[in-house]
Amino acid sequence: MAGIPGLTIIGESINDSVPSTHELFDRGDLQGILALARKQAEEGAHYLDVNIGPRSPQLMAEVVKAIQEVVSLPLVIDSPDPEIAAAGLRAYDPSKAGGRKPILNSVSLGRLGMLELLAIQPCRVILLVSEKSGEGGSVFCRSAEECYHVARELVERVRQTGFPLSNDDLVIDPGITPLASDTVGHLGRVLETIRLIREDKDLAGVHFVVGLSNLTVMLPSKRADGSPVKGPLQNAFLTKAVPLGLDMVVATTGRKYQFLSPDHPAMRCLEDCLANPGMQAVLRIRKFYSSAS
Repeated sequence: MAGIPGLTIIGESINDSVPSTHELFDRGDLQGILALARKQAEEGAHYLDVNIGPRSPQLMAEVVKAIQEVVSLPLVIDSPDPEIAAAGLRAYDPSKAGGRKPILNSVSLGRLGMLELLAIQPCRVILLVSEKSGEGGSVFCRSAEECYHVARELVERVRQTGFPLSNDDLVIDPGITPLASDTVGHLGRVLETIRLIREDKDLAGVHFVVGLSNLTVMLPSKRADGSPVKGPLQNAFLTKAVPLGLDMVVATTGRKYQFLSPDHPAMRCLEDCLANPGMQAVLRIRKFYSSAS
């Protein structure tokens, strides 16, 4: 259960990128998928992410309908494939989620065609602002200022569609990256992006989301002294990001999310990474999990 008031938890387990869930999809084990839905609901999820990977639109529709028969949570329809995402939105029944809208994940400058799916039914939409247009396609933003300008452009594109989305329907994803390989300071970019967007009066009321588990992939589960690595570092990030405006995370349900004190080892580690971005930050992360102090 989440321990941070106002933090919306999107359960991440029904995602084909999770090896155990991938196996369930490969076996056609719908009951196993529904068990994941029930478990995440019991553990305090506010939304459930649904990502079937590169499978059929028909399967997405089947999964969405089946999940809505066993839990009353709203869903995040998560696919870069417009046909799969469209099938999920068409299958979604707001009346089975207390009238709450689904969330479409996601729209970027390289996937503006996804905006056409807003015609299917009212929904909220995640806007990925870490990618900008470049030669030959999309390129990753290197600064918070670039992310901010992408956010402004994406919001304008949404408004140009004419669909009745308010700022409350817009969820900004600044594109979190793994700490273990962050040699260019993306951690600071994410936090500064949230701050810049939050200060823009035209964007007042938008929400912010990150894939929290992405922060700690590639890291061991335990430190040298046997204490956990990933949970404390995620909580350290939340301690910095939530006061800036982060209010949604795609994350593991059942984990206790809480703010850390300034003297917590994970908090000190994260502060050091922010103060010394680049290879020094990567080495600091390694020191955190390889040391017992």
